[in-house]
Amino acid sequence: MLDEFFIKKMIEGKENNLFDRKLKITSKPKIAKTISAFANTSGGIILIGVSDDNRIIGIDPEEEKYMISSTNDLFCAPSATIKFEEYTRLDFNEETKSGKDLSLLLVIVEKGQNGLIYISDPSGIKKAFHRVNDQNIMLKNSTSNH
Repeated sequence: MLDEFFIKKMIEGKENNLFDRKLKITSKPKIAKTISAFANTSGGIILIGVSDDNRIIGIDPEEEKYMISSTNDLFCAPSATIKFEEYTRLDFNEETKSGKDLSLLLVIVEKGQNGLIYISDPSGIKKAFHRVNDQNIMLKNSTSNH
């Protein structure tokens, strides 16, 4: 189970070759590159529900799981091994004396064990990516038409 200390460290941490932060998933092709890059490097964690200024905005975990899973199934070949962990905390407002739950989703992408994880672009060309610092970089000579 995730604890508040671990989440705080992740939120405050810099994006790198093992970690990426997203407010929410809005583009399947873009997140497919991140999944491919993590799987083809050392694995990694995508934290969803945090703004660029490190504030927990909260998300619908089920919607984000669907976006990640459907992206992995539709764009990644073979599919990457992914696990999900949810974290929810109560955000209490002193003025209104009310609170609401804010949820985060950790997407754990495991390192691929059997070769590269490719993604398909709209023209059917498959490309593989790897992670360098906080960037998803296409592997040279990794494209194929099958």
